[in-house]
This record gives sequence, structure tokens and C-alpha cells, in this order.
Amino acid sequence: MKLLLVEDNALLVEELEKQLKQAGYVTDVTDKAAEADYLLKETDYDCVILDIGLPDGNGLELLERWRNRGVMTPVIMLTARSQWHEKVEGFNAGADDYLGKPFHTQELLARIHALIQRAHGKASLPTKELSFSGVVLDENQQSVTVEDKNFELTAMEFKLLKIFLMSPKKLLSKSQLTEKLYQFDDEKESNVVEVYVTHLRKKLGKTAIETRRGQGYIFHGIKE
Repeated sequence: MKLLLVEDNALLVEELEKQLKQAGYVTDVTDKAAEADYLLKETDYDCVILDIGLPDGNGLELLERWRNRGVMTPVIMLTARSQWHEKVEGFNAGADDYLGKPFHTQELLARIHALIQRAHGKASLPTKELSFSGVVLDENQQSVTVEDKNFELTAMEFKLLKIFLMSPKKLLSKSQLTEKLYQFDDEKESNVVEVYVTHLRKKLGKTAIETRRGQGYIFHGIKE
């Protein structure tokens, strides 16, 4: 899952980047409204974490522009403002959630998880498990259970399997998957998807992930 963090507090960004990475998220970071606008046009994010006060603009105005042009990406507003009417302004601008500073990172992670689950039409369960067709992903342990066998996952395996489980039975192109696995300005390995699909098949079974030549991949799970 891929996030956009728009925040100008360098210390907060440093801590959030570390925590989000540990939770299995790929995160692009900017402290500018203009760059955030550009990144959202170029990249399919699962959630945006948006500060209200930015050096080159107001986060609420930026959010309103996004909503006016039809952007449906879930957005969590971050702000030091705590008055109820200021929160109402955020929701009226199109925010999906609102978190006042200071906050505990675990609370932010829980809110991100819930918003992404809902955006994909899934209930946000307290166990933080994703499952489909006999495959159960434990997001806390970053492991997968298949037919009573449990396998630990590498960071890249976890990210890729989570993407598949959020969109089962859907054709996902190689470029779509690669975009979700890397930050915007990372150097992307051309065969990373093929390599980690192979790794996952060794744990889930050869038929769990179908390859459509020239098109992409479809996650089927292990049960018909």
C-alpha cells in the first residue's frame, strides 16, 4: 500500500517515515503543496496524510482542489488546531479523517488502516488480518498462513501480497504493482514483480497467482 505524506515538520516526518515503513507502507514525502498536487496527479496513492499549514499553501485549499477535480483518495488531515469548528472546516473541505497534533503514531496507523480497508470495500477487523480463498495475511506479524502452515514474509513479499489481497480476482499490471512497491523517486528494478511473485508462489502454491502474458497478474488464492 502506498501513502503520500505532506508535512513540513522534519522531526515528525523522520519518525513517521520510520514507523510507516515498519508497518509495511511505501511512503512518498513532501513539504510543499505544489509538489503534493503534482505527485497526486502522477501516482495512485491509497491514502494521503495532509498537514494544514504548509510553506507554500493551505492544506484545506489543496484538499478542496483535489475534491473539485474528482480525486477520491482517502485523506487524513493533520493539524495543531483543536477547535471543533476547525475540524468541521476540514470535513467540509473533503477530509475523511482528522488528527490533532501531537498524536500517537499507533493511532495514525490505525486510522490509515481503517480508511484503506473501507476504500477497498473491506471491514476493518481488530485482528488486522486480510484473507481471501484460504490465504490469511497477519499484518502485525507480517506473515501468511496457508492450510495451517505459517510462513514469515520479507518486506517486499508482504507488500506485494497485501496489494493482491486488497484486489483479489482483479488484473493488476506490472506497472501498477511496481508503482505500489517503490517510492516515487526510487530506482525501480525492472524484474522485481516477477521475482517476488515467484517467491510468493513457493509459499502459496503455483496457482495462487496467475500470470497474464503482456497484461499482468491475478490473485486467485488457493481455494476454488
